[in-house]
Amino acid sequence: MSEVLERSRLGAMGATVAALPPHMVLTEEATRDEVPTFWVSRGQIREVLKAVKRAGRLRMLFDLTAVDERQREHKAAGLPYGGYTVVYHLTSFDGPLDDLRLKVPVPADDATVPTITDLWPNANWLEREAWDLMGVVFEGHPALRRIMLPPTWEGHPLRKDHYARATERPPFTLTDEDMMREQEALKFDPEAWGMKRHSDNSDFMFLNVGPNHPSVHGVFRLMLQLEGEFIVDAVPDIGYHHRGAEKMAERQTWHSFIPYTDRVDYVGGVMNNFPYVMGVEKLAGITVPDRAKMIRIMLAEFFRLSSHMVFYGTMIQDLGQLSPVFFIFTDREHVFEIIEKICGFRMHPAFFRIGGVAMDLPKGWEGEVKAFLDYLPKRLDEYDKLVMQNPIFKARTKGVGVYSTEEAVEWGVTGPGLRATGHEWDYRKIAPYSGYDQIPFEVPVAHNGDCYDRALVHVEEMRQSLRIIRYCLENMPEGPYKAEHPLAMPPPKPRTMHDIETLIHHFVGVSWGPVMPPGEARSCIEATKGLNSYYLTSDGGTMSYRTRIRTPSFIHLQQIPLLARGATLADLIAIVGSVDFVMADVDR
Repeated sequence: MSEVLERSRLGAMGATVAALPPHMVLTEEATRDEVPTFWVSRGQIREVLKAVKRAGRLRMLFDLTAVDERQREHKAAGLPYGGYTVVYHLTSFDGPLDDLRLKVPVPADDATVPTITDLWPNANWLEREAWDLMGVVFEGHPALRRIMLPPTWEGHPLRKDHYARATERPPFTLTDEDMMREQEALKFDPEAWGMKRHSDNSDFMFLNVGPNHPSVHGVFRLMLQLEGEFIVDAVPDIGYHHRGAEKMAERQTWHSFIPYTDRVDYVGGVMNNFPYVMGVEKLAGITVPDRAKMIRIMLAEFFRLSSHMVFYGTMIQDLGQLSPVFFIFTDREHVFEIIEKICGFRMHPAFFRIGGVAMDLPKGWEGEVKAFLDYLPKRLDEYDKLVMQNPIFKARTKGVGVYSTEEAVEWGVTGPGLRATGHEWDYRKIAPYSGYDQIPFEVPVAHNGDCYDRALVHVEEMRQSLRIIRYCLENMPEGPYKAEHPLAMPPPKPRTMHDIETLIHHFVGVSWGPVMPPGEARSCIEATKGLNSYYLTSDGGTMSYRTRIRTPSFIHLQQIPLLARGATLADLIAIVGSVDFVMADVDR
């Protein structure tokens, strides 16, 4: 086994992994995304993760998920598959990006692994989700209960033997007894939620915030334990917006799932298409033309502007200032006008395609974009005076909801929330994709890690997005807007009328879908709210065998109890607003 480690492709990371006792690693796996991947027994996974964390290079538990292997036909030879595979993704911050993937095989009749919630606090929700949706039990977890699904749900829907459509079940019925059981399950029990008395001489009040409260930005519920006006404990309750996006990916072709991605971070638009299509392109070995890359970057930055405008307007509205949101949303309409003229749709254009984009830029796009680039900076200066220099806004946000860089890394925080702590780390710079390495822009940072600095970073990122869009405007390359590849998007319509081979290819690709080679690939981007990644597994078919969607909102929302304890209810509103999340991005 030591020879396997010595032959690994880890480069600078090799010293970290090679320092582990050889018996801890079962074997190495080569993947299409070239992420260093090692298989570890469940009896050794905690020790391996401890050793990796002590090494210092890999500090963040980026993701944790599971794969049901029982129906997989094209398994790579020589790997220790079980009925299920638990997958850990770890990320480094100490140098050039080096990710590490660890896999643990577990038998179908004993799907258990030890918890790592004591190693990384953000493993709590990740393990609960893996148990809820896949049925993997994490022994020692402090509160292993449903997180996405109702407590009365039966089964684990991401398992291959769980139904995927309502038509696969008998017609729905709800008897009086069933209704009473559902109502009983909704009752709030503080002890069941992990709350306890913190003082012997104080009375506590439990306050239910949401799931329809305007300040929680969607169907999100917070149960608060109050002592006077101060928050003693806070327990988030999510899942009200869960639609089974990862399950739907197993029932859609590689092409037809693209519009579903738009609805995840529904204010991020094509930003959701980005990591998905790049992951599929890695599976297929598709090289995207330079023009398509630049179009993708430009549209992604337009949606970053749109998303940040939603954050900017609604956060100040949550704190009581009503005028800015109307001005900011008016400017957001200008963003949508440009997006609509390019893509044909506004919020959910599903414009990216496997191998490129849906169509070329329309005539006259340059004038529209240039006029907007000349218009918005002056408006941002006005908002700076109206909001960021407002003494009430400062008083409500400075020194509130503070966390350090170390705490951010422990909880898996990325994006503006991480950079607000002073850590200059942006995926577009650290691991450039789609040509970002060719574009000059700065990475805004702040240093206090409070609500004000998180807002400040968002505002400065808007200015940098304008800078990136201007570069795209002035340097848009010529050439095709999609790849010439049999597994890419359908060929141009005029060619389908030219020869029968192209017509057949078009017909098969649209009706049946492309057949992706067996394998797996992960693709990650700097999305509007932090790092968003798709981890795709192909079994050599027209549909994904397993699609894992790692969203920043799900990870970030878990930190709210830490930030809320000791704060007032008024502070909580500022904290929740500063996190910048949407519930579809949390629940998927």
